Amino acid sequence: MKPTRIPALAVTLVVVAAVTWVIVRFLYVSLPLLPWTMVPSLLLLALGELYTALVTRARIQRKPGTKPIEPLVAARLAALGKASAYAAAVLAGVFGGMAIYLASSLDKPTPRRDFYVSGGTALAAIALIAGALILEHACRVPKGPEDEDQRRSASRL
Repeated sequence: MKPTRIPALAVTLVVVAAVTWVIVRFLYVSLPLLPWTMVPSLLLLALGELYTALVTRARIQRKPGTKPIEPLVAARLAALGKASAYAAAVLAGVFGGMAIYLASSLDKPTPRRDFYVSGGTALAAIALIAGALILEHACRVPKGPEDEDQRRSASRL
C-alpha cells in the first residue's frame, strides 16, 4: 500500500465542494437544518486516531513498556488511516461547499446557523484528515541499518 498523497486529498475535497455548491444552490430551501452533532463526532474520531497513532508508533519502535505490534494490525491501522483521510476529505468538501454557498446569506438566521454548522463540520473533517495522515505515517516500518546499506549501494550505481 502506498502512502496517501495530500494532493489527491486536496483534489477530492475541492471537486466535492464544487459539486456540493452547485447542488445546494438549487436544493437548499428543501434541505432540513444541519445537525451540529457531526462536529464533536469528527473531533472525537480525530483524537482517537491521533491517540492510536501515538500508541502504535511507540509499539512499532519497541519502546520500553510496550508490547510489539503484529504486522497485520499495523497494516489494518494504516488502511484505516487511509480510508479515514479520504472519507474526511469528502465530508470536508460537502460541508465546505455548503459553507461557501451560505456565506452570501449570513443576514438570515437559518442560513447563518447552517453556515456555522457546515463551517465547523468542514474544519472538524480537516482535523480528522490530519489525524488519519498521522496514523498512517505512524504505521510505517522504521528504517533499519540494512535499509541504509541498500540506499547507499543504490546511490553508487
